[in-house]
Amino acid sequence: MKKIVFLDEYSIAGRDLTSITSQGDYTAYENTAKEQVVERLKGAEIAITNKVMIDGDAMRQLPDLRLICVAATGMNNVDLNAAAELGIEVKNAVGYSTTSVAETTLASALALARNIVYFNEYFHDGRYSKADRAFCYDRLTFQISGKRWGIIGMGNIGREVARLATAFGCEVRYFSTSGAKRDEAYPAMELEELLEWSDILSVHSPLNERTRGLIGRKELQLMKPSALVINVARGGIIDEAALAEALDNGWVAAAALDVFSIEPLRESPLYDINDKYKLLASPHNAWSAAEAIDRLIECVAENIRTYIAKA
Repeated sequence: MKKIVFLDEYSIAGRDLTSITSQGDYTAYENTAKEQVVERLKGAEIAITNKVMIDGDAMRQLPDLRLICVAATGMNNVDLNAAAELGIEVKNAVGYSTTSVAETTLASALALARNIVYFNEYFHDGRYSKADRAFCYDRLTFQISGKRWGIIGMGNIGREVARLATAFGCEVRYFSTSGAKRDEAYPAMELEELLEWSDILSVHSPLNERTRGLIGRKELQLMKPSALVINVARGGIIDEAALAEALDNGWVAAAALDVFSIEPLRESPLYDINDKYKLLASPHNAWSAAEAIDRLIECVAENIRTYIAKA
């Protein structure tokens, strides 16, 4: 039986892995530090990783390794050049989280627009029970219907966000980070033009040499003071220090982040912004609805089945 090792099984939240475990001699670790990768993958033909880095140096010490299954869509945690050089196949999971991430994106826009976190706290901390008025106008809210929604990265998730935003009455346009010219249902814009145009901006592109640091101080200053910024893609795409500055100085109205340059995020000016209600943050779980995790597991299982059938 082929030896299969999952380096960070905690990432699938305890869901049923039978479709994977039944295909070989399976070993799992809750999580794996960089210095443990080689030792834990010794003798393994198939490695599964969600976020644990497998670099070229590790691969060169693992002669039995023939397949790396990335339990995610993004593959920036695997040295793809080294894998190609060594004849190691790398397979990711495509499309499993499209609905989950798109729904989180829409929910983030609605939560920011309607100041849901603030008013929920207003109720639960007792202020509402002590109020002498039925309504609270501490923070103004607005509809997303009729707003201009700009999308950075019109891939599978970007298209689903565009569909949902359109259903909510938004006008949608996008910027292609790859520069590819495709026949899309929505007009394309250059980045600066899109930033100036958007009431809501959401990021759905991979992290690569074209997108790292794509949105910084200069770009945020181009946006409307009333604009919302949402990043559910990769943390390195938006400069976090610049975003904290933008929130404090009113260059944009509010932001929602599910991804960060370092995860977990240890120290950051984002923790110290003047008005915490301007930032809605979550620990990289936009993708992780139960249904999405189950689809992810099946994607990995199918990648393993395909590899075994060819072997």
